[in-house]
Amino acid sequence: MNKRFWSHKRVLVTGFEGFLGSNLTKKLLTTGASLAGVDVKSRQGQYILSKKDYDRLKIYQGNVANHRWLTRVIKNFKPQIVFHLAAEAIVERSLQNPQKAFVSNIGGTWSLLEACRQQPGIEAIVIASSDKAYGSHDRLPYRESSRLNGQYPYDVSKSCSDLIANTYHCTYGLPVAVTRCGNIFGPGDLNFSRIVPDTIRSIIHNKTVKIRSDGTFTRDYVYVNDILDGYILLAENLQKLKLSGEAFNFSYGNPLSVIALIKKLYAVADCAPNYQILREARYEIKHQYLSCVKARRILGWRPTAKLESALKETMNWYEQHLAR
Repeated sequence: MNKRFWSHKRVLVTGFEGFLGSNLTKKLLTTGASLAGVDVKSRQGQYILSKKDYDRLKIYQGNVANHRWLTRVIKNFKPQIVFHLAAEAIVERSLQNPQKAFVSNIGGTWSLLEACRQQPGIEAIVIASSDKAYGSHDRLPYRESSRLNGQYPYDVSKSCSDLIANTYHCTYGLPVAVTRCGNIFGPGDLNFSRIVPDTIRSIIHNKTVKIRSDGTFTRDYVYVNDILDGYILLAENLQKLKLSGEAFNFSYGNPLSVIALIKKLYAVADCAPNYQILREARYEIKHQYLSCVKARRILGWRPTAKLESALKETMNWYEQHLAR
């Protein structure tokens, strides 16, 4: 991280109280930047950001899909760097309520970019997308040149938001880039529909892990701290390396089945695996993993965490906080 770059920069983070947003905000608070956070509702007391952290933030409470309101926020704060993380992030919820996913992920991205288009002085906009934007492909790993082929509600919402980001670059010259990440895990993730926090909670409370799929689905799991490094590198270099309009994959390129990941977590906890396969998963991509050659080559991004040690650190965090 180049702290000289961030010193006194005006930085806006949407979705700043979510799992990734709170970790990113916490890290940026160490840089000397002037930070503002946007979220749909304030959850002061969540585990990553302290009261002192909140005192150092300018907080805007509202929905990014409310364009008139968000435009006022952008004009008021006058950001130089924007991280857009606000989204409906849960695949199953998007399946149950596709309208909410489309309004949040597609409408919210348009709303933000249009507000930024009207605001001078913005140097970099980083849009948080997902490997789900690629949809199902016969040939893996996904590369940034792979076709955006979302089929199911969450996947389509991400494919569309990526295309919207691209059109704001191509049409209006907006300094925007997109990140596509694997399945992020780490401290602060309280969405227990996700496999890592759900498995750890089950281990802590001595309960059976319920696997929605048949257990053979593969994903590319990546530690949150490595993702933060990627986001920050991209923002720092977006103008310097003329990366506007580009997309970057961030992950380990190491696909693991659901069962293999669960067994690793049980090994970290030093106890015998205890899981039940439900075979209930619907409308989900079966196999996914990413090539991160572009991020390594252009940004010099190198993940530093080892999977097993990152899982251990994550489990330690949940053991400390779930016992409260």
